[in-house]
Amino acid sequence: MASHQLSPQKMSTPQGLGDKTGIQILSIRALPLHRWTEAITLPGQGRGLPELTEGNALSRSLPELDSGPQGQPILVQKQDSKEEWSPKMDGSSPKTKVYKRRWLIVSLFCLYSMSNAYQWIHLNIIANIITKYYNASLPEDRFQRETTVDWLSMIYMLAYIPLIFPSTFLLNKKGLRVCALAGAFLNALGAWLKVACVSQDRFAVLMFAQTICAIAQIFILGLPAKIAAVWFGPNEVSTATSLGVFGNQVGVAIGFLVPPILVPNSDSLDEIGNDLSIMFYAGAGYMTLLFILVIIIFKERPPHPPSKAQMLALQNVHEEHYGRSLLNLFKNIGFDLLTITYGVNTGCYYAISTLLNPIILEYYPGHEESAGQIGLTIVIAGVGGSIAAGIWLDKTRTYKGTTLGIYFLSMAGMVAFTFTLDIKILWVVFLCAGALGFFMTGYLPVGFEFAAEITYPESEGTSSGLLNASAQFFGIILTIGCRAMINKVGTLGSNLLISGTLLVGTICTGFIAADYRRQEAGKEYTNFEINIAPDRNPDTGTNG
Repeated sequence: MASHQLSPQKMSTPQGLGDKTGIQILSIRALPLHRWTEAITLPGQGRGLPELTEGNALSRSLPELDSGPQGQPILVQKQDSKEEWSPKMDGSSPKTKVYKRRWLIVSLFCLYSMSNAYQWIHLNIIANIITKYYNASLPEDRFQRETTVDWLSMIYMLAYIPLIFPSTFLLNKKGLRVCALAGAFLNALGAWLKVACVSQDRFAVLMFAQTICAIAQIFILGLPAKIAAVWFGPNEVSTATSLGVFGNQVGVAIGFLVPPILVPNSDSLDEIGNDLSIMFYAGAGYMTLLFILVIIIFKERPPHPPSKAQMLALQNVHEEHYGRSLLNLFKNIGFDLLTITYGVNTGCYYAISTLLNPIILEYYPGHEESAGQIGLTIVIAGVGGSIAAGIWLDKTRTYKGTTLGIYFLSMAGMVAFTFTLDIKILWVVFLCAGALGFFMTGYLPVGFEFAAEITYPESEGTSSGLLNASAQFFGIILTIGCRAMINKVGTLGSNLLISGTLLVGTICTGFIAADYRRQEAGKEYTNFEINIAPDRNPDTGTNG
């Protein structure tokens, strides 16, 4: 809707506004046309305005404006404000612009997210070899020994749950660059510590190194939606989020594919140790290079906001109360349901990834490389699913329908994978694994974007952090449960457990309301630039 422009002139002081003169109301942000007049009703005529002074912001006068995009203040900006993301002194709104650098930022993030995801799974895809090499420093009981090795993956999930809250607070208060530096540094540190653990009695050192890498991931997993919102335009955010998740998925794919090739099964423990050393040194060198690149290239945000919605969300970022933001999210029933369903879906993915080695080896003994290739197939198909879902969402913005459809197809893919393992035809297993990955890992960015829609204007970093915390929680429960099922019942029971869990998640997803708040904020943003004209003297007919 077109904004209304009046010539900036002095005005007489309306009764009830105090003795100040020359006040200009520069803009009323995020109000639909039928509500902006109510917000500036004078005393004695309805809702009143507090006293205004030039250079101060007008307080929110309507209780119902205290939340959501309508909760932004009606601004009378300071004369000396030079903040590019704030309204200008002449009443014009900040310039919105997307920069080519956004692609460099998201690409660099993809690379170091990829390296951290690689470290998550690169040991568990060769779990039988790790168990053989470190057997001297592992428990004697079979279940305890195998579960201890499973914790090399689950430590990522466990570390995330208590640390997500301080890390999200840091993201909201210190910004993207600080979190990117912290994540890249810890990622490289953990990789170098692994170099020191190549000895059969140093499993504890290996676990400590993996814990450092797990701490690094808390500064990574919540960033895709935030980077997309801060750097990308309104028609690119879903695609950018998908690209951010894409790096993590590619890292998992490399973690599935490379370790079985670099560290093949062998009867010689010395040979296994040499192979592990090569793998650890190569990883440490690469992750150190990425840390240096993050220092040089990664920037906090562009000079101008990429979209009006992002401008509204970030103009009061320094006034945002993290505890209040968390409370708003927990009060959002739709987000509560999404947190559970997202956790269930992604937790199933974590459990399958962690236990893929024993699942495949039960049906195809000696096929460690095939297990890695099946994992690769799941992830590569998921990359395609993520990109396709992101493009689909940018075109249609049907977040609820897309989320529900992908969830149902994830469940169907898991059922197909479960019942094709036993037919002993490997290419069919690859085909079903690809279908499972396309929908199950393709769901990840869809969940992030659905959460950003139904929780706007709360920080994307906070909402995505809570989604990931839920995923870690369910990942631990499902991984331990599936390991127990494998040992007591067999792989079929484990896979049926995951299938049933996905069915429950699909049903719960159907109850999430399609409350697209971010889209509504974009529609309601009218950015009226109003300068109140001077009073007219009723006796002379001239300006007073």
